[in-house]
Amino acid sequence: MSDTERQAKDAASTGTGYRVLARKYRPKDFTDLMVGQEPMVRTLTNAFETGRIAQAYMLTGVRGVGKTTTARILARALNYKTAAVDRPTIDLREPGEHCQAIMEGRHVDVIEMDAASHTGIDDIREIIEQVRYRPVSARYKVYIIDEVHMLSTAAFNGLLKTLEEPPEHVKFIFATTEIRKVPITVLSRCQRFDLRRISASDLVGLFTTIAAKEGIEAEPQALAMIARAAEGSARDGLSLLDQAIAHGSGVVAAEAVRSMLGLADRARIVDLFHHIIRGDVAAALAEFNSQYEAGANPVVVLTDLADFTHLVTRLKYVPDAANDPSLSEVERTKAAEFAQGVAVTTLSRFWQMLLKGIPETESAARTAGAAEMVLIRLAHAAHLPAPEDAARRLAELSDGNGGARPSPAPSAGNGVGTPVSYQGNVMARAVETAQPRPAPTPPAPVAMLRSVPNTQPQTTPAVGRIESKPAEAPKPLVPVNSMADIAELAGQKRDPKLKALVRSFVRPVRLEPGRLDVNLTPGAPGTLLNELAVKLKEWTGIHWIVSLSRDEGEPTLVEAEVNAQQQRVADARQDPDVAAILSQFPGAKIIDVRVRAPDAEEEEQTAAPAAAESDDGDILPGDDIEF
Repeated sequence: MSDTERQAKDAASTGTGYRVLARKYRPKDFTDLMVGQEPMVRTLTNAFETGRIAQAYMLTGVRGVGKTTTARILARALNYKTAAVDRPTIDLREPGEHCQAIMEGRHVDVIEMDAASHTGIDDIREIIEQVRYRPVSARYKVYIIDEVHMLSTAAFNGLLKTLEEPPEHVKFIFATTEIRKVPITVLSRCQRFDLRRISASDLVGLFTTIAAKEGIEAEPQALAMIARAAEGSARDGLSLLDQAIAHGSGVVAAEAVRSMLGLADRARIVDLFHHIIRGDVAAALAEFNSQYEAGANPVVVLTDLADFTHLVTRLKYVPDAANDPSLSEVERTKAAEFAQGVAVTTLSRFWQMLLKGIPETESAARTAGAAEMVLIRLAHAAHLPAPEDAARRLAELSDGNGGARPSPAPSAGNGVGTPVSYQGNVMARAVETAQPRPAPTPPAPVAMLRSVPNTQPQTTPAVGRIESKPAEAPKPLVPVNSMADIAELAGQKRDPKLKALVRSFVRPVRLEPGRLDVNLTPGAPGTLLNELAVKLKEWTGIHWIVSLSRDEGEPTLVEAEVNAQQQRVADARQDPDVAAILSQFPGAKIIDVRVRAPDAEEEEQTAAPAAAESDDGDILPGDDIEF
């Protein structure tokens, strides 16, 4: 008689109910919690050894990762007491006086409350009134509040003061799946522990151990299916394992689990992916129909196909991911082969189309038909070139004489069964189809003509043709030949703001009557060009086009003046007389160099020396130097 049959017989004879695996194998100490939660266990171990025990703990994570179980183990550790040990400890190998009652949720000093059904301020007020009393038999009075995010705002506010300064005999342990809904004022008063999702490999190891203890024969591939379906939740996985044991009459077989979960064979998913990547629509639809007739859910088939696409993409960058024990041998080997042969652009396109096709299939009235349409789109997309290849091909078709070029030679690595030349021909045919085809005409000589501008004046106009003369460009009322002229014109028109903006931000690129191309320095107002065009038209009497150019342009008027001033100062430092003055007066420096206009009588006398000295870069007569 097997252990399962013996357990069922004992339960029937004693009248006791069967305990599901999720309750039977619930962790009882920190050693069991090491499955997937090593960081939290290490932190609590160090805190208990050093005596740094907080007054409140916040446990957060997805459903089934062990938040409530961790809270009970923590309450057990706080109240641990045996004949030899009477202090908080994490070494719980030997059961203590309060351990059994705490783990079963019936200890008088460990109060568990579900915040989903006790959300109001009255429930919190009851806790506040009870915390003043010392525990009956345990060391600490521990309050475990599950789903704490369900408390009302008034309840949170009422708990703050007691939570920050509780009596020394009171500890709080909170658990929640929605940590963002907990006020930050509460979080700041707790030590937070994020319980991670349990990896598929850890779940497979846990299920294997439990199946061995239960005397259940389980196939590794079946346990891997259950681990993937659990999505990181040990409780969900154990519930599925319970269901699989009942479904298989004590044997957990891969085919039975696949039928129970509505999954498709992972090997057949790989075959389906292979047909799609080759663009074989008929084979892909035949494979899908075969899986559908075998009981596979169309949505699950597409989801598994998306998972395999993700696996292939991941293996392109992380080859060690193939060592995941939750993967079957077929998935491991075939995914590695596809990772070397399928381009990332194709995999990314598949992923995006599947993400959109899965919800469409879920909401469709005929899920099988919707799934087939998604597979048809995927197979068609397998032959399409990448966007960069399409752009390059269009550029090749449009340059030169616009003719089609021969397709490039096939190369490996672009896709499985899809050569590059085929993709290029598809794009070439697409471009040819998009262009209208002229009607066929008999072959005739074609003259290559090119228009040449007529540079000679026409003396005898053709009959019936009126000779047109080019219109003369309008002349401005005020000559504008430089940015200095525009700034001076703004000053004459009493527009100091525009003058300052022109001097500070405008770098001229091109200037001619009626057209001004400029580049603006950082910080220029966005309306400067429009305002300048309006003012120039008003002041000069002609229409102006003021445009922004990408060229750097010449310096602004302010930059030109600063550069000129710096050059004058540099020239002054090189002057022998100025250098002698600076050497005689330590600490003296040149502040400014000003050019003084010569008088009319001195202009003729200083003309020759000025011309001679200007070639040497020395200070000219009439220059004022300030120290």
